[in-house]
Amino acid sequence: MATQGDDDERSFFSEAPVRQATKARQAPTEKPHYLGHRDRLRERFASAGPDALPDYELLELLLFRLIPRADTKPVAKALLARFGTLAEVLGAPVGLLQEVKGIGPAVAIELKVVAATAQRMARGEVQGREILSSWQQLLDYCRSAMAFEAREQFRILFLDKKNALISDEVQQTGTVDHTPVYPREVVKRALELSATAIILVHNHPSGDPTPSRADIEMTKEVIDAAKRLGISVHDHIIIGRKGYSSMKGLLLI
Repeated sequence: MATQGDDDERSFFSEAPVRQATKARQAPTEKPHYLGHRDRLRERFASAGPDALPDYELLELLLFRLIPRADTKPVAKALLARFGTLAEVLGAPVGLLQEVKGIGPAVAIELKVVAATAQRMARGEVQGREILSSWQQLLDYCRSAMAFEAREQFRILFLDKKNALISDEVQQTGTVDHTPVYPREVVKRALELSATAIILVHNHPSGDPTPSRADIEMTKEVIDAAKRLGISVHDHIIIGRKGYSSMKGLLLI
């Protein structure tokens, strides 16, 4: 004998609609437009080489792996518009990189890793080699290491009796327009490394590599202190975004 509860239950299930398991048709999804562009750009890089690509396209290629699911062309162009050149993008501080739309902390750090790798490669070109015969490689290394620093750095290249690079050290870091240099400390470190010659290098964050009067006077003080102990100062190079100056080449020392 059915109870009222049984009737209610039968009624509930009898009135429930029968749901058939049907597989929803999914509309075919189109690939993002930038994927084809990425493939074409990679192919052009592989077939024609890096010289066939302008800076923004090389930067795009780099950003492909750092920003995998977005169109990187606007980001690459925004970076170049903000900093000027590919070298200046890689040389920019992390904080400034993140001011560009599309660049977060992770991407900014990865760009700095690329910059550090390039500097290591440039240093490898001069490490242990006779510096005076590898002058252009030396300048390329110094520019990659210092040209885009926001503060002045005073760097010393210590050389052995064959003018091969023993060590490259940043001795002092200063402000945007001044770095304190202590000739005694320069000579002391040269003696510790058994260096017989040194090359002084510092950067001008203003971008203009023209030596100042203070630069010239400081260099002469270092030359005098080093000369007493048989250490030669081959040159003092000033690095800027607009190029470099050689005090020896300018006949200032």
